[in-house]
Order: sequence, then structure tokens, then C-alpha cells
Amino acid sequence: MNIGVLCPSEIAIRRFMPAMVQVEGLHFAGIGVNSISERYGEKLPQKSEINNMLERENEKADVFINNYGGCKYESYEDLISSKDIDGVYIPLPPALHYKWARKAIMRGKQVMVEKPATIFYQDTCDLVELARKKNVTLHENYMFIFHDQLDAIEDIIRRGEIGDVRLYRISFGFPKRAQSDFRYNKSLGGGALIDAGGYTVKYARRLLGNSAAIAYAHLNYLDPYDVDMFGNAVMVNQQGVTAQIAFGMDNDYKCELEVWGSKGTLRTGRVLTAPVGLVPTVSIKKNTEIEERPLPADDSFKKSIEYFVATVNDPVLRERSYNSILEQAKLMDDFVTLVKCRKDNGCTI
Repeated sequence: MNIGVLCPSEIAIRRFMPAMVQVEGLHFAGIGVNSISERYGEKLPQKSEINNMLERENEKADVFINNYGGCKYESYEDLISSKDIDGVYIPLPPALHYKWARKAIMRGKQVMVEKPATIFYQDTCDLVELARKKNVTLHENYMFIFHDQLDAIEDIIRRGEIGDVRLYRISFGFPKRAQSDFRYNKSLGGGALIDAGGYTVKYARRLLGNSAAIAYAHLNYLDPYDVDMFGNAVMVNQQGVTAQIAFGMDNDYKCELEVWGSKGTLRTGRVLTAPVGLVPTVSIKKNTEIEERPLPADDSFKKSIEYFVATVNDPVLRERSYNSILEQAKLMDDFVTLVKCRKDNGCTI
């Protein structure tokens, strides 16, 4: 399958490309650079800004070509319309996912899109329905889900080493980045919930099971930003097991899972962001005794790409991927709805 990358982004060159070249059956066909109209629309800035933008984007694209071959497409439209492209990886800012994923699906391309698939539930439903109609895959890249450490952690819980689960606590946040970062731009789909919160919601849903629902949600804002900067929520399943989640993008770095059980407590870090080669560790505390254990190292990005490839030829797996995307989108939509309800004197979903 010939893969085109829609935008020479940092995550594409740092994580996607090194992983993709290890996946059998994939070939890097080209990198797309946005055209002037795709970048600015009808509101064109000064010519000097346009020239600087094009120079930067082309320089970044040349890194892909010099290291991995392929060709450069002078617009996103050219790439997704090319008969030489079978599948498209979309690492654009979240607000642009729907537009370009939809265009790619309409042209019969297999699509792997960075999380979240879209920023609105109805847009996600539209993408999934279109992918079903066109009989192509749509894969949302929450890559941490594929890391072997998650299975190892759940095996410890399942064996009853810490007893019955009383509470899950998931925290994910990082220090403030440059103000120009798309995460702080509302029009590009910025905000802590969309960027960091999605991880915690998805992991909590995995731990709690299919009946997981959001019972409480809150978002916090800080001047001068017009996006949410940190937040928290409570999720619960039909058995009454609870997960407390917290996230932010103006925080001390934290990427932790804590599982409080009747007989012990399990804690681990880097549970959502373990890089290739890292050997994660887990601590199991039983009263005053603490045991440290290694967890499996893994390449979750590579495995996410392999899953994407598998869905292309497996309709059952492809449908499972669709449903996973829809479930995540619905929980995120429920989160936003609960926040709005609290502001409007309270309601439930």
C-alpha cells in the first residue's frame, strides 16, 4: 500500500515515518505541502509571510524526501487525488481532520488520522458512515492503546494481586508550550480536553468497560487563552467502579495510573506516552511493602500502523475500528455536554 502523509508535521517525521518503514507491505509515496489557498483561504497575509510559510513547509518536506524517498505534492488536494496514493496519514491540527479525512475517503483512500478523528461527534459519525459506504478503513491513532504494558497491568489486576478495585485514577498533563502551538488555538481545535483529556477518557473507558459513562466533568480556562487549559472528570460503570481523570496543558508533567484495591495499590508512569525502547515500571504497594516490577517495552506507534493495515483487508476488524472511534467521540461529546449543563444551572445526560 502506497502511503502519503498530509503535512510535514513534527509527529510525522519523529514517530510515524520511523515506525511505518518497519511495517511490511507499506511504501512511502509522498508528502503533501499545503498550497497558499489551503493555508490561508481568501484572507491572504502579506507576501513576505506567505513566502516564509512556503519556505518552512518545503524545507520540512525535503527532510521526508531526503530520508525516505517519495515525492513532494504541492498541495494536500494533489496528494489525496493522486492515483499513486492508496492510503493517507493525516497529522494535521484537530480542527482540520474532518475536512481532509472526508476528502480522502471520498476518493477511496484508506485513512489513518491522528487523534481525535474530529472535534465534533456529528462530524465523526459522518466520517464513519462515509467510510462504511466507501468500504475503506478509518483509523484513529490513539497509539498508547496498543502498548503491551496495558495488558500486563490489567493481568495484575485480573489475577487479584491488589484485590477488588476501589478506584482508578488517571492523570495526564504537561508544561505550557509556545503560545503559537496549535493546542492553544481554538480555531485549530485546541484545548486540553481534545489534546490531553482524550487520552484519559479513552483509557478510563478501557478499564471500566462498555458501560463506562461520564458522571461529572469540569474544564478550567486561564487568561489570555480562549481554550480550556486543564480539567477533570469522574467516570463510572454499571458495577459502580469509578475512574477519576485529570488532564492539562499548563501543568507539571504527569502521565500516571493509580489503581487502589482492597489489598494493595498499583502505580505506574508513562502509561500513555511510553516511547520506543522504554521499559516501564509498576509499583505494587501492600500496606508498607512496596514491590517494583518491569513492564514490557514496546513500539505502540508501529503496532497502531499495523492495526491500520490489518483493518484494510479485514471487514470485521474495520467495523471494530469504526465502533471504537464512535464510542470515544460520544464520550467526549458527553463530557462537553455535562460541562455546558453545569454552567446552565445543572442537568444530566
